Amino acid sequence: MSKNTIFRKKNIQSVLSQSKDGHSSGLVKVLGVRDLTSFGIAAIIGAGIFSTIGRASFEGGPAVSLLFVFVSIACVFTALCYAQFASMVPVSGSAYTYAYVSFGEIFAWIIGWALILEYAVSNMVVAISWSEYFVGMLTGFGIHFPDYLTIDYGTASKAFAAIQRGEQATDVMKVAAAAYEHAPTIFGNAKLLIDLPAGVITILVTGLVYIGIKESRTASNALVVLKLLVIFLVIILGAFYVKPENWSPFAPNGVQGVLGGVASVFFAFIGFDSISTTAEECRDPQRDLPRAMIYCLIICTVLYVAITLVLTGMVNYTELKVDDPLAYVFQKIGFDFIAGVISVSAVVAITSALLVYQMGQPRIWMSMSRDGLLWKKFSEIHPKFKTPGFATIMTGLVVAIPSLFMDMGFFVDLTSVGTFFAFILVCGGILYLDYQGLSKDATFKVPYINSKYVVATLFIIGFGYAISQGTFVEHLQEKPLLAVFWLVWIVLSIMAFRLNFSLLPVLGILTNLYLMTELGVTNWAIFIIWLIIGLVIYFGYGYRNSKLAK
Repeated sequence: MSKNTIFRKKNIQSVLSQSKDGHSSGLVKVLGVRDLTSFGIAAIIGAGIFSTIGRASFEGGPAVSLLFVFVSIACVFTALCYAQFASMVPVSGSAYTYAYVSFGEIFAWIIGWALILEYAVSNMVVAISWSEYFVGMLTGFGIHFPDYLTIDYGTASKAFAAIQRGEQATDVMKVAAAAYEHAPTIFGNAKLLIDLPAGVITILVTGLVYIGIKESRTASNALVVLKLLVIFLVIILGAFYVKPENWSPFAPNGVQGVLGGVASVFFAFIGFDSISTTAEECRDPQRDLPRAMIYCLIICTVLYVAITLVLTGMVNYTELKVDDPLAYVFQKIGFDFIAGVISVSAVVAITSALLVYQMGQPRIWMSMSRDGLLWKKFSEIHPKFKTPGFATIMTGLVVAIPSLFMDMGFFVDLTSVGTFFAFILVCGGILYLDYQGLSKDATFKVPYINSKYVVATLFIIGFGYAISQGTFVEHLQEKPLLAVFWLVWIVLSIMAFRLNFSLLPVLGILTNLYLMTELGVTNWAIFIIWLIIGLVIYFGYGYRNSKLAK
């Protein structure tokens, strides 16, 4: 393929030889399967287990426990594809590198740019969420943190203006307005309103990631152990207060009620892919990365199902539409001490998730820089700490500064599309490599199930069910992106019949694409704007400086 095309690809053998010849010699190989599994658990079990489970249970009742099983199986489709790539291309870069060897440079750049949304931008959300839990924990211990140092300017000023106009105010709005009113002024009339805990925790975690992978590993393992101990405590202690009658009816709102929580439940599993960014710091990545991805998904699924059954057994599902369901159910039975322990563990859980994502982003930037798509500085390895020093510092700044001043709602919509887009390309990459015969040397392979007739059969069943509901046209009008989903399913049915595709990667593509349609047009619009900015940078710098171009 011409070196002057945007679809130029990296050769798998050349990637491996470059890695062995010294590209990865600056990084320390210290991670084993236990460490990688711990990183995966740290990334997956963040704030979600302390909040998402409650709202999903409110919508679907105890049957949401089964939804966690089904969604975990859907995640396994993608995780298996990541695992096969990790065994074939055991270098840093995650989906970015996988796309480079499958579809070419332009897709690699798009994925690398999209992963900034998954890691850096989502960490802004995590940091702001950490601040909320941390301040709430301090309040529980009788320590009051100044309100104007825990909120962004936009939220506070809007709440103050709304109340001044006479609008009906919620308790949250009243707190925000009070923070604005009592905030000190600087530079004349400007109000000092920043989310200080969010910025501070980001800087501290970035500092830990900067000084070494060993230190990060030790901290992550310790935080995960603490987190798991609290979750086991909740499950074991809560089991004694379960009332089986609360599990009846098991699915009070039917299948639609259960599926109503599918997006939030899926988000509770996102994070397993982050461990693939540490491939060059693994002692045996081709063996350990695939195992760790599957292990962490299995462990997290068991914990999610157990927590859901305990929660819906302790209280009626209709009581669980709260932000802190775990603390709520124990307060309800008079265990205020356990509720306090849970609030502390929520802070620990979010800290460990923040740590893993702050590790992932610099290593993706490092891989892109090695390939010439980003400035050379991003690939420099610190001579003492053996980490991508400059990239780590930049990640810290990119996350910390916006988290000080911006509203969490601004970032939430930015994170999801990039994640699903990366998942789809990884699953598609496996289909392409299998078709090209490049998967034969993989030490781990996605189990092959011939989808020749299965994909088309599933399409007929799925499309028939959608039509039979009598609201197909209305759904397309509400979510026009569903048309893309059905069209892709038709195309995959034809290709599967002709090319005997492996079933699991196809199911991974369809699952992630369907969840993308749930995100709405606004999210897609934001993603397209982000993508255009990235393409300007690529054609302005990366295309000409790519090592494949030279």
